[in-house]
Amino acid sequence: MSQPLAQEAAAHRVAELRKILDRYAYEYYVKDQPSVEDYIYDKLYTELVQLEEQYPELITDHSPTQRVGGKVLAGFEKAVHDIPLYSLNDVFSKEELFQFDQRVKKIAGDTVSYCCELKIDGLSISLRYENGLFVRGATRGDGSVGENITENLKTVNSIPLRLNEDISVEVRGECYMPKASFVKLNKDREEAGLDVFANPRNAAAGSLRQLDTKITASRKLDTFLYTVADFGPMTAKTQFDALNELSEIGFRTNPEKRLCQTIDEVWEFIEEYHEKRTELPYEIDGIVIKVNEFATQDELGFTVKAPRWAAAYKFPPEEAQTVIEDIEWTIGRTGVITPTAVMTPVRVAGTTVSRASLHNADYIRMKDIRLNDTVIIYKAGDIIPEVAQVILEKRQKDSEPYQMPTHCPICESELVHLDEEVALRCINPKCPAQMKEGLNHFVSRNAMNIDGLGPRVLAQMYDNHLVGDVADLYKLTQEQLLTLDKIKEKSAANILSAIAASKDNSLERLVFGLGIRHVGAKAAKILAEHFGDLNHLSQAKFADIVALDTMGDIIADSVVTYFENDEVHQLMAELEAAGVNLTYKGVRVADIAEIESPFKNKTIVLTGKLTQFNREEAKQTIESLGGKVTGSVSKKTDIVVAGEEAGSKLTKAQSLGITVWDEQQMADALKESHNKDQTTEEY
Repeated sequence: MSQPLAQEAAAHRVAELRKILDRYAYEYYVKDQPSVEDYIYDKLYTELVQLEEQYPELITDHSPTQRVGGKVLAGFEKAVHDIPLYSLNDVFSKEELFQFDQRVKKIAGDTVSYCCELKIDGLSISLRYENGLFVRGATRGDGSVGENITENLKTVNSIPLRLNEDISVEVRGECYMPKASFVKLNKDREEAGLDVFANPRNAAAGSLRQLDTKITASRKLDTFLYTVADFGPMTAKTQFDALNELSEIGFRTNPEKRLCQTIDEVWEFIEEYHEKRTELPYEIDGIVIKVNEFATQDELGFTVKAPRWAAAYKFPPEEAQTVIEDIEWTIGRTGVITPTAVMTPVRVAGTTVSRASLHNADYIRMKDIRLNDTVIIYKAGDIIPEVAQVILEKRQKDSEPYQMPTHCPICESELVHLDEEVALRCINPKCPAQMKEGLNHFVSRNAMNIDGLGPRVLAQMYDNHLVGDVADLYKLTQEQLLTLDKIKEKSAANILSAIAASKDNSLERLVFGLGIRHVGAKAAKILAEHFGDLNHLSQAKFADIVALDTMGDIIADSVVTYFENDEVHQLMAELEAAGVNLTYKGVRVADIAEIESPFKNKTIVLTGKLTQFNREEAKQTIESLGGKVTGSVSKKTDIVVAGEEAGSKLTKAQSLGITVWDEQQMADALKESHNKDQTTEEY
């Protein structure tokens, strides 16, 4: 085939792949109804990447490959909004809500319906499409002028780069950080000694204003679109219908909406979601109420600052008062020393709270938190207890500023502030607290998964000089274990059995268990699958690692630095001598097509008590057979395996019409899969 013909065929295939991948992404991120498993998407995506690398002239701004980030921006240009973004008038009580209804009906008459939507606590964005292509994304700013953040918004998977129809339209919505992403981000930042975000909204705003788009891509932001600013050819005549039409053309809209015929129905919706808000995977701070009919909206018009046809009911803050009784400091495995407030127990957002993270010394100074202070606490992201502020009028007269520690409370080494870190850190590599935390991490469920070795037992082992590092775990004897408090023969035998079983784990568990800074379970699996064994990983260059999908400079630098240490290679040799597996045993994306299994391409949830299987072993086996095991039930779930005393997950599965298996059905399916596997090997 001549070069022009080859390029023509490539261009045709590239266009075909983009169309398919756009449809799969729409089904997954917008409709929450994926039609294919991840590995099929990954395979087609890889093919597209390879074609674009071979023919770079075929790359466009709207290709799915351009979502991953990588551009470093010089700054943000101003973005003028031809159609202003208005604020909403807030109401804070049932009385104020009913007064809003009366004002509306005074102008529009009594036959008014309302569209009620959840008020997402994120950052307002405006998206412009021309002929179906995403051309500009901007922040709200002052409503008239915002900032052009198009490149960062391209990294958000739920924002379509190409609509399902070739229309020109401008839409508005909210970009937010899901609670799970917020918790992970703050945990990672805390471990790295960096400032944490106060709430998901601040985290989302900070993420969208990153000049390095790769950082934005890593933050796992999401969106809900809720307003059409410039309709173009859209035909909806009401807000409720507009939301449905937005979804049809490719946007993610929130399904938690309701059309209400009376203000009493609106109040019922508000009360319902005030109770449900903590169960949502994102943070809301109220309910938005809009007159549903666009013709009536036009009749009502605007004030200088806000529409007369809409209002935002703001939930009262979920706060409580308590007293700081003490501040405890703990050492993590990276040496970061973290303060925790010990408080008089108090109920807030549905649970009793007696402890709250204070993050770092600078946080305590900034809020001027002192012992015996009365404080207001809340749950950041409806999850993590935080100290909002000190009630100064209740402070004792003899109160003094809190004195920060200067030395490690465990090894007494001097604490330091490393460059660009807000955290205090113990840099003694032999600090007992860090060594114990490292051991705890190594045996944890997502790492080597060694049952029976909890923090108390490991602390005894370390204090009695039975173990100094993780390799020593594989040298333990029954006689040594029996010297420990409350360890009898049966417990000792179980521990030794669990340690022996861990030798057969796949490489990604060991890599995660070693505690390399910034390398989480997902990164460990990517590294293990790519490099195949620990020796090749230990010799990997910075460029080799950073070239992998989702591997950034920080992870690559951390891995290379870790393996430059001679002590690490000595540890590797000791683990190998002990018989610990140093190779990747997991299923590779390329191998999934060869697997025959009832679990292949299925999303599975395990719930209840399993009697024939260890849950983690069942998870590993299912994943080795091409399945995906998740922790929550959703429309994406294919099978729920219900053990004894299965609870809410089983109930939800039944309500969604999801296939439910008992444990024996899973056992039979696993046996069937293994038999097929063995038959294939024999032939």
